Amino acid sequence: MPAAPHPSAAQAYAADFVERVLDDALSHSARTYAIAGLQGSGKSTLAAQVAAHAQERGLRVAVLSIDDCYLGRRERAQLGRRVHPLLATRGPPGTHAVELACATLDGLRAGGEVRLPRFDKLGDRRLPPSRWPRLRAVDLTLFEGWFLKTPAQTQAELIAPINELERAEDPDGVWRGYCNRALAEAYPPLWARLDRLLFLQPPGFEHVPEWRWQQERALQAARPGRVGMDRAGVERFVRLFERVSRQALARLPAIAEVSVAVDARRRVRDWRVRD
Repeated sequence: MPAAPHPSAAQAYAADFVERVLDDALSHSARTYAIAGLQGSGKSTLAAQVAAHAQERGLRVAVLSIDDCYLGRRERAQLGRRVHPLLATRGPPGTHAVELACATLDGLRAGGEVRLPRFDKLGDRRLPPSRWPRLRAVDLTLFEGWFLKTPAQTQAELIAPINELERAEDPDGVWRGYCNRALAEAYPPLWARLDRLLFLQPPGFEHVPEWRWQQERALQAARPGRVGMDRAGVERFVRLFERVSRQALARLPAIAEVSVAVDARRRVRDWRVRD
C-alpha cells in the first residue's frame, strides 16, 4: 500500500486518463514509472490516482517523490557555506541525496522490505527513518519529480542570468554552475533507474508561480498551525527553479516516452508517445 501522497492543489484527473497512464506503465513492463512535471503541475495528484487505480487491480504500489530525498537542512547549510548561499535552499539540482533515491529504488526493484523516505516541506526537514513507511515486494513504483531526466545546459547557456534573482544573487554564476554540474554528473545514475517517463507539459513557465502558490496553500491547509511561505516567498522560491524548469520545457518532450500537454487549468489536452 502506498504511503499518503503529498497534498496538492491540482484537481483530480479523469478516470480514463488515469487508467491510460497505468496501462502505459504495465504494457511496457515498467517496474519504475516516472512522472515529471513543473512545480504545481499535478504530478503528485496523478501519481496518487494511478497508485489507487493499480491497487484496485490488485497490484502492490510504492509512490516516491524526488522531493522526499532532499538533503537535510544542516547538510544544505553546510553546502551553502562551502559553495554558495543559495544552495541552503532546497529544490534545485545539487540539493538532493541522490544516493538515497537510488538505493530506495534499487531496494524496491529487488523486492525486499524498503523504507520510503519522507520530507516535511513546511518544517523543511527530512523525517527520521522511524517515521518512513515500510513496503515489501511491490509490483510498481511511481517516482515523481519536477526535473526528472532534464539534461544539463552548455557552458554558453549558463553565462547570462535568467532572472533578477540570478542577476542579484548569482552574478558570477557559481550557484547555477554548481547546479548544472550536478545535473550532468550526479543525477544520471538516478535517471538510469527510471524505466519509462511521462512528462506533464504545461503551456509555459509563466503558470508555475500561481500553481506553486496554490500548492503552498494546500500544504498549509493540510497542516493547520504550521507556518509556510507567503506569496512573496513563493515567488522568490519559484525563481530558483526557473532555469532548470525552462530547460525541462525545452528538452523533455524529446526525451520522455510520453508527453501529456496540459492547459493553464491543468486539464489534459494531448497525449504524445515517443517509442
